[in-house]
Amino acid sequence: MSVRGAAGRSGPSAAGEGSSGGKPRSNRQVKLVLLGDQGVGKSSLALRFARGEFHEHHEATIGAAFLTQTVTVGQSNIKFDIWDTAGQERYHSLAPMYYRGAAAAVVVYDVNNTHSFSRALAWVKELRQQNASSVLIVLAGNKADLASDHRAVSVDEARAFAEDNGLIFAEVSAKTGMAVNEVFMTIAHKLVRRAEEGQGSGREGVRLNGEEEESRSGCKC
Repeated sequence: MSVRGAAGRSGPSAAGEGSSGGKPRSNRQVKLVLLGDQGVGKSSLALRFARGEFHEHHEATIGAAFLTQTVTVGQSNIKFDIWDTAGQERYHSLAPMYYRGAAAAVVVYDVNNTHSFSRALAWVKELRQQNASSVLIVLAGNKADLASDHRAVSVDEARAFAEDNGLIFAEVSAKTGMAVNEVFMTIAHKLVRRAEEGQGSGREGVRLNGEEEESRSGCKC
């Protein structure tokens, strides 16, 4: 599945999406992790979504940073607990501490850097090995605003990998806001749907905080 969106539609206003219909809302908590090589813009994506901000010069994350943002899907208020992990190789061993039990992961690469794309594919493989089929994964190509002059990873190549591996795919720009909000809202909608389908079928469904794994295999993308 691919996500498309317009520039600038990201930030705290995401909490206003959805309709109440006069029914009481449920509050759900989602653990989400951002993974990817150093310099691909993970922190910028998290900041754009959580606060609607972009900083041209951002210091490298040490270990991990934590942000939250709440959005509304139907009758559910979804609180994202966002773990923004460091991309430096020396912090790689710490990553499982942050992605363990996550309901969703956004694996980020720079569309203008082939090495970062290779690293993103390695992250996807690691997530699949460690979290089986329970984690919902987005493959996000950041810095799309620079792609017209500097693109190194084609849309077709990235989309083909995503489709072959059951991932959500999107090209985004933390700088302009292009498709950032749409990515996180897509995650929220899919996780709510998973939870509702699990409850409706009488089977043990996925909890949005990642404490329980979905009994079915594969990512419903």
